[in-house]
Amino acid sequence: MRSGELARLAGVTVRALRHYHQVGVLAEPDRGSNGYRSYDVHDLIRVVRIKRLASVGIPLERMPDLLDDAAVDGGGLLDELADELTEQIDRLTAQRDLIMRLRAHDAAPDLPPELAPFLAVFAATGLSPQLTRLDRDQSVLLAHLVGDEGMPHLARVYEQISTSTLAPAVVELATRFDRLGPATTEEEIEELVDAFVSAFGPVLDGLFEESAPPGLSRSGSLLTEYTTDVLNEQQRHTLTRLAAALEKD
Repeated sequence: MRSGELARLAGVTVRALRHYHQVGVLAEPDRGSNGYRSYDVHDLIRVVRIKRLASVGIPLERMPDLLDDAAVDGGGLLDELADELTEQIDRLTAQRDLIMRLRAHDAAPDLPPELAPFLAVFAATGLSPQLTRLDRDQSVLLAHLVGDEGMPHLARVYEQISTSTLAPAVVELATRFDRLGPATTEEEIEELVDAFVSAFGPVLDGLFEESAPPGLSRSGSLLTEYTTDVLNEQQRHTLTRLAAALEKD
């Protein structure tokens, strides 16, 4: 039989047959006087066996021994494949759970799921796109710096800020901060700093307490570098005043 007929009987493509030849799992017969390669029933059986082995996840490069040596025990290989599949299933299950947690809060795919519920509280208040992005980017950075071990600490701080008693103050102060611009007076900045320290000083003290994750110690300079690029002069000045006030407090 020719390659096309073999492929049809075995339920594969001619291209697959060529690939089997290339990797060495199927011998390539010589061409006959008519210029065509001729396959027989033994080739058909081998191709069917290759399909069966592939169906359980055995890679082509590991097939020759199983195909050519009847004494080879495939049990160990099957156990190995089963372990690999279990790991893949666990990984995919965790990935699916992560996706569902993000979807439950209508969160962006790049947000840490542990923080998504709290960020959703503020996203629903109608903050400006600039502040929403600022909040997201800083949250992604902080989550990366604290790592898995420090995430519970960071999540507790976010939970505090998003409580029903503090969330309105966050939105009100964030809105005032968003409006800072060339016409803003020093007195207005001072009032905003005082209001922020009064509302959130204790919470921020908890963020950087002695038991805080080590990664947070590196966050200050990185967050400053980030805000320098995205905030206007009055907003940056306000953050500088705020940092000084919190340190003094």
